[in-house]
Amino acid sequence: MLVFRDNSTLQNHLKNLKNNNKIIGFVPTMGALHNGHLSLVKKSIFQNDLTVVSIFINPTQFDDKTDLEDYPVNIDEDLRLIGEISNDIIVYVPKANDVYGNIVKSENFDLGGLDLVMEGEKREGHFQGVATVVTHFLKTFSPDHAYFGEKDFQQLLIISHITRSLKLKTKVVGCPTIRESNGLAMSSRN
Repeated sequence: MLVFRDNSTLQNHLKNLKNNNKIIGFVPTMGALHNGHLSLVKKSIFQNDLTVVSIFINPTQFDDKTDLEDYPVNIDEDLRLIGEISNDIIVYVPKANDVYGNIVKSENFDLGGLDLVMEGEKREGHFQGVATVVTHFLKTFSPDHAYFGEKDFQQLLIISHITRSLKLKTKVVGCPTIRESNGLAMSSRN
């Protein structure tokens, strides 16, 4: 497993692989990995020559600072879980300034009103933050495929909308929700 902590080094590495016609899959996460995340990684491995997993707790998608501070973090455990799947995975673990530079702020995307209903009604700015970081990753690394769980269906619709409206070449792949034995969708917050 290769772990990168800055995007310029990872970008150079991926550029060499793309020059060799490698098909790249991307699984963006905020860490605190569970079997739902791992199912996305496995699907990416199956469908691509190479898989990149990001572990980045995106500050711009939290409208409550306490919620951000309380988000579970265990990078060593996340890396262990990824390594159990394959040692050929690339993991990107950036700091906020590597993603945003000196100003940590969301961009303002036209999300077609998809961000104004359901979860968006209660979490102002959340989907602008999600769109900002995912767009950054997709533009920076140009993966062929990006994997998202259907558990966050609204997010999946918004990311699909953004990739179409910005004419990004990455194909967004929705994957089935993985559930606990009691039927509850797996979540980092469970």
